[in-house]
Amino acid sequence: MIKVDLTNIQSFLRLPYEAALSPRLRIAHSHLQQGDGLGGEFTGWVHLPQDYDRQEYDRIKAAARRIQSDSQALVVIGIGGSYLGARGVIDCLCSPNYNLKKKATPNVYFAGNGLAADALQEILELVEDEDFSVNVISKSGTTTEPAVAFRFFRAALEKKYGKEGARTRIYATTDKHRGALKSLADAEGWETFVVPDNVGGRYSVLTAVGLLPIAVAGVDVDALLRGAAQMMDRCAEASYDCPAWRYAAIRYELYRSGRSVELLACYDPAFRFMLEWWKQLYGESEGKDDKGLFPASVEFTADLHSMGQYIQEGKRLMFETVVRLGASQSRLAVPMDAGDGDGLNFLAGTDLDVIRERATEGTLLAHTEGGVPNIIVEADGKTPEGLGQLIYFFEYACGLSGYLLDVNPFDQPGVEAYKKNMFALLGKPGYEERKAELEARLKG
Repeated sequence: MIKVDLTNIQSFLRLPYEAALSPRLRIAHSHLQQGDGLGGEFTGWVHLPQDYDRQEYDRIKAAARRIQSDSQALVVIGIGGSYLGARGVIDCLCSPNYNLKKKATPNVYFAGNGLAADALQEILELVEDEDFSVNVISKSGTTTEPAVAFRFFRAALEKKYGKEGARTRIYATTDKHRGALKSLADAEGWETFVVPDNVGGRYSVLTAVGLLPIAVAGVDVDALLRGAAQMMDRCAEASYDCPAWRYAAIRYELYRSGRSVELLACYDPAFRFMLEWWKQLYGESEGKDDKGLFPASVEFTADLHSMGQYIQEGKRLMFETVVRLGASQSRLAVPMDAGDGDGLNFLAGTDLDVIRERATEGTLLAHTEGGVPNIIVEADGKTPEGLGQLIYFFEYACGLSGYLLDVNPFDQPGVEAYKKNMFALLGKPGYEERKAELEARLKG
């Protein structure tokens, strides 16, 4: 089970905080459990690992098996919470090089998360000579990036298989009852899965949004949900024995003491897109009303050779949360070199994991001595069960953190600002007045 080690934090906080903060944490905890706080209508994820729709879950696994049997590739079309969780899990458990590996499962490509023509064209070319299916994920069906991408891939499917053949290769994950994508899916006869009304996108990785592509990649989704359910039970306990309480409390106290940036770090490149998922989770949940920590991420040890200088000696505005995933699945010992030209024979025969652990410990000492508090999150995140625990842990701590800040952790009103400007500048009907105003401002 996940452990939160605060050994390297205490010296940065002069006064004890646990007893004083406990009443506020109990209120935040009650809001999550009862769904009666700000945005409470979007707390369906809190009990999801046990209360999910079993019938739909069986359909998800059946669809995954069908895609595995008839497709060499699955194109997942979505943006933000509609793709980051799935990509994070697949990278972490299957490899960042998943698509390059020899395997029995289909390649999984992610599209519709940007507006770069070259990136979209590349995926179209990668699948044009393969049997492929598409999973389009959108609550409304009108979000610009995925909706535009879906037009291209739907056309490619219909050209390759005909309209009827394409019908059996399109899977839509969308609203249960309404919206442009739901209406289109019903009209065309595509199989649909549900984005639950009470689960926001950034909390949706353990719904059909994430589970279908994750299952297609061969991940044991039963174990993933089992791990999340284990952490759900742990987080039901209203005390500091709950690791999410410990994490939410210490990051809030560091924020109150003047820290403004949280760096999430991991010493495994397979965790890169889990870092990206975490950034959206915390950035959209806390960053409002002129409040909240800025969530950033670093991949160690690589970023020690780029960002390491700033972390060590730059402005003291940050703290680090280091995720330690546990042992690697591979065992590699450093070879002996007769000439010892690089002077590293003192490491010959040493397991690479041992070297990584010493690098972790050395960095921890250097950064804390340099004035950067370090939280350690111990996890077994390289197994489906362990990663399920970690996902739920971060989600629950995020809900607690939002309520500690007195913000709604489940809305994202600021996201709409750029969309309105983009629609106006692109000439969307109804935005004519705004278009003229924006173009005048752009001309100076």
